[in-house]
Amino acid sequence: MSRSLLATLALLGASVGAAQSASVRTVNVGLGYVPNVQFTPFYVADKLGYFKAEGLNVKFQHGYVNELMPLLLQGKLDFVVGDPEDAIFARTQGADVRYVMAMYQKTPVTVFSLKPLNSAADLRGKTLGIPGPYGSTYNAVQALLGSAGLDGNVRLANIGFTQLDAVRAGRVDAAAGYVNNEVVQLRASGQKVYTLDVTGAYPMVGVGLITTGKNLSGDLARKVVRASQRGLKFTTSDPARAFKLAQPVFGASGGGLDILKASVPLMGSTYTAQNGLGASDPAAWTKAVAALVKQDKLPAGAKASEFYTNTLISKTVR
Repeated sequence: MSRSLLATLALLGASVGAAQSASVRTVNVGLGYVPNVQFTPFYVADKLGYFKAEGLNVKFQHGYVNELMPLLLQGKLDFVVGDPEDAIFARTQGADVRYVMAMYQKTPVTVFSLKPLNSAADLRGKTLGIPGPYGSTYNAVQALLGSAGLDGNVRLANIGFTQLDAVRAGRVDAAAGYVNNEVVQLRASGQKVYTLDVTGAYPMVGVGLITTGKNLSGDLARKVVRASQRGLKFTTSDPARAFKLAQPVFGASGGGLDILKASVPLMGSTYTAQNGLGASDPAAWTKAVAALVKQDKLPAGAKASEFYTNTLISKTVR
């Protein structure tokens, strides 16, 4: 073989390699908090090549959502996994963002106690621990108390993220936490736990994908959502295997299989069985947005459809 032919083949090989590299787009996804079992669907979607199948090279960045949202608006992140309220309040303040896929079909927020707790009325005159006056937990608690006519009749104590210890030590009568976290840990230790379901008063979806209007104008968002839906499907179908695949990412300190198993029921619903995993129930959004309007956190007349979209959801991924 001549030197000139070898040189030509080498150039062709380099050109093909460059073209293939150029066809793969890097997408930066912000995941709240720290590496954790709760993000298993996204880790799995990466591990199993679902993002790669969409021509994407995904990079995850962990951090608190109040740090990640500015990076999204600056274009340093393409997507953020956060609470729907993160998208709602950012959009209300003028940011061009939308919530595009629900990881959880309902908020995992609950009120729990080691003392008998049968209804919201049992909280009257009691002290309820909350992380602080912010976030989905606070919004859900306010909606619960408001629906039960308990505004001003329950003392809210800002205890940070010490709910588990505060309840165990009796520093508060009850606390707002998560059905797939504190409640799981208490039951695993053999303690009887009483919980209140907040979703009747505040039926909001839980954490999910948030992106900018810029990303909605092309096919990037659809590709990311589709890969993430496939990650959700795998996780809900085989939690044990999903956990095994994802654990190297979040490590031994990132939560156990019991947490993931408690999270899986939150990922699907009757609505998603018909409309695809990751779809948001419009009725739930409408009622939850109405609760936020009642709390004076949104202007009167705010419409749920302004804050989310189901247009990227594939109905075949169920």
